[in-house]
Amino acid sequence: MPQVWPGEAYPLGARFDGAGTNFAVFSEAAERVELCLFDGPARDGAETRVPLEEADAFVWHAYLPGVMPGRRYGYRVHGPYEPRRGRRCNPAKLLLDPYAQAVEGTVDWHRSCFGYRLGDPCSRDDADSARHTMRSVVVSPYFDWGDDRPPRIPYHETVIYEAHVKGLTARHPGVPKDLRGTYAGLAHPVIVDHLKSLGVTAVELMPVHQFVHDDALVQRGLRNYWGYNTIGFFAPHNEYSSSGHRGEQVLEFKSMVKRCTRPGWR
Repeated sequence: MPQVWPGEAYPLGARFDGAGTNFAVFSEAAERVELCLFDGPARDGAETRVPLEEADAFVWHAYLPGVMPGRRYGYRVHGPYEPRRGRRCNPAKLLLDPYAQAVEGTVDWHRSCFGYRLGDPCSRDDADSARHTMRSVVVSPYFDWGDDRPPRIPYHETVIYEAHVKGLTARHPGVPKDLRGTYAGLAHPVIVDHLKSLGVTAVELMPVHQFVHDDALVQRGLRNYWGYNTIGFFAPHNEYSSSGHRGEQVLEFKSMVKRCTRPGWR
């Protein structure tokens, strides 16, 4: 069992401070919350459950020294299971941190991913979902932004270009194959120069937060191309990363932003 300190109730999510990580999650219905830490490969790593003993204003929290960026985690919530009253606590289900800044893996839609037995939405399914779902990832907040500053271009001079991260670069011959369809591909000089040549001053990306591929699509061999099925509003979608899924997607996303706001964009 790792060393556990009380920690802080704010900010929500997992926050690494250089020496350890503070975990905080809100649940008004919970009677008990466990932080689940994972080692080893996704879906197969050993799980360590850490009870969160501190709760302030329904925020359950703890600080764990030595928990570093790249560590996978999730939550299990114990409490009432009363679907008709909107309460569906079920510790058999591994939950994502709603404030996670990075997510690893995918949902494979195994029956254990559902809180109820299929065909009976008021029942409770106690099959463990950990091997079949996503995991949150601790990330480092540190990044060298250099002298990067918001362009602050007046609205009357703004030209917005709406783009899809994958679609913009997936077949571009000037982008290296291993970068096509990724954040790094979008920030490649040939793409930036093309946008500048059009007079673009701002790029509006179609959904880039973590989303899932719907079960109905997966069963038909299809994918959620547009990304309108968000599961993590604070995490960049991991499949658009060329460098990895254990926090590397955050660094790649920030590097893309930095490259696209460098002086001389205009």
